[in-house]
Amino acid sequence: MKCVILLCVVIACASVNARPENSKYTTKYDNVDLDAIIKNDRLLRNYVDCLLGKKKCTKDGEELKGILPDALKNKCAKCSDFQKEGAKKMVHHLIEDHRAWWDELEAVYDPEGTYRKNYEADAKKEGISLK
Repeated sequence: MKCVILLCVVIACASVNARPENSKYTTKYDNVDLDAIIKNDRLLRNYVDCLLGKKKCTKDGEELKGILPDALKNKCAKCSDFQKEGAKKMVHHLIEDHRAWWDELEAVYDPEGTYRKNYEADAKKEGISLK
């Protein structure tokens, strides 16, 4: 779920910058108001399109896009607790309210379903169905 959670963070703009292997991602963008993004479909869609390479990214979106593959691969091990919680919130929102957007992101970032398999049990514990 942590990987899936990070995908949320990415979309939620709690973006982070890659650091040396064992360090944490930057918390520079932890002040991004995820609730405001969730409430604004236009803004949320801009972040989704950024991650999909369909639109130009904001600075925070670009940083997030850059670390997403690492975060997915490493189960968000470098994420702060705040980023993990934000990711959970965003993943839940996307799956429940914007499933088509979630499916687009999944097609790009998890085309073989590897991360889905890795995080399905964790997501279920959080009350999130990935199916």
